[in-house]
Amino acid sequence: MQVQEFDGDLIRRYDTNGPRYTSYPTALQFHDQFEVENYCQQAEASNEDLIPRPLSLYIHIPFCESLCYYCGCNKLVTQHPEQALPYLSALHQEITWQGALFDNDRPVEQLHLGGGTPTYINDVQLYELLQHCTRHFNIPRNEDREWSIEVDPRTVDPDRIKNLAKLGFNRLSLGIQDFNPVVQEAVNRIQTVEGTAALVKAARQCGFRSVSFDLIYGLPFQSTASFAGTLEQVLELKPDRLSIYNYAHMPALFKAQKLIREEDLPSPEEKLAIMGLCTETLIGAGYQYIGMDHFALPDDDLVKARDDGTLQRNFQGYSTRGNCDLIGLGVSSISQVHDSLSQNIKHLKLYQECIENGRLPVERGLIITEEDRLRRQIIQNLMCQGRVSFKELQNKFDIDPKIHLSGELFRLRPMIDDGLVNISATGIEVTDRGHLLLRNIAMVFDEYLQPTGDQRRFSKVI
Repeated sequence: MQVQEFDGDLIRRYDTNGPRYTSYPTALQFHDQFEVENYCQQAEASNEDLIPRPLSLYIHIPFCESLCYYCGCNKLVTQHPEQALPYLSALHQEITWQGALFDNDRPVEQLHLGGGTPTYINDVQLYELLQHCTRHFNIPRNEDREWSIEVDPRTVDPDRIKNLAKLGFNRLSLGIQDFNPVVQEAVNRIQTVEGTAALVKAARQCGFRSVSFDLIYGLPFQSTASFAGTLEQVLELKPDRLSIYNYAHMPALFKAQKLIREEDLPSPEEKLAIMGLCTETLIGAGYQYIGMDHFALPDDDLVKARDDGTLQRNFQGYSTRGNCDLIGLGVSSISQVHDSLSQNIKHLKLYQECIENGRLPVERGLIITEEDRLRRQIIQNLMCQGRVSFKELQNKFDIDPKIHLSGELFRLRPMIDDGLVNISATGIEVTDRGHLLLRNIAMVFDEYLQPTGDQRRFSKVI
């Protein structure tokens, strides 16, 4: 998958709102008629599959020491670490119950801690959390495992990175956002290049297989000139992966964003120019475009998974372990088990009360239909491999794709004219020109957006 020269006029015409497709159907389709009993039935059914799938665990730690003004994550900002104790107790209990639902012969191939700030809890608490997971799930400690953790560089030092490696983590995701001091001050996230470099060096020395950076464009006072400086500093550190997200300013939904002045934000034209700069700079530096804001070095596992057809998207973004049932643990976490998608209670206090009352904290979800499976397959193939095979769809779903999807193929015609996709007798192929617009192409096959879906509830595609 390659990307041609960034075409600003083309991107501008297609810059609408749309899902990020970390699932299909998206979370907007979840409903509260899906209950704990439905989730347990799906877990049991997953154990009874002819070849049960391995497991992937996502654990949400919702605490942060300080408020980043741009953030829309589910979090609690507090400098009182004792506030995490009731939550950890509830989380341990949920792990116990969840572990009992899944047969012990199903290994956990992937474990990810996100937040919030997972390193808000100390190493003893982290150790106890991981040990509890090991007691209730089959978690092999082999070299093939993938244990990742999100880290706020302001909250750890090189010794803490070494301790994370001793605990078993081998992938590190560092939230950078921007190295420019003016931008950092405007979003209340001050961190130095030197401090970040020390963490990257420590991660390399103690054997982390991958170091990833998160950047955000569209923040206050950003410009192409200022972000070019950030990219230069980032490339000197040479992370294995980069995720570059578009800042969505929605102060009505996220109170912290009210602290960002709208007049300080870059114009849509400047944001587009920054995105173009990122794409051209990173491709020029040898990174490969994975899709959906993600870039990786050629020898990274994401690139290998893309090339061998095993790359998947789920609630953790792009994943090399797409064959797993995903179990979300903790407040607001999302699971994908057998034929279901579900989400835990979003409110911290209600999550804890639910567990105190002896009940799994599943709040809403849905059962995936056969039509959902078909469209999920198409969207996954477009987002991860950039192509769809009609023969594969016909064999797997017993349909004639050209007839079943005739309306969607017709709606692709403007994108064909713009050189984004090609349709042949064998399938659909995204062109180099179309890879930056994967979300737009995937949206054509989203049954829930047609014909009157309200796209305003989603972020901008670029």
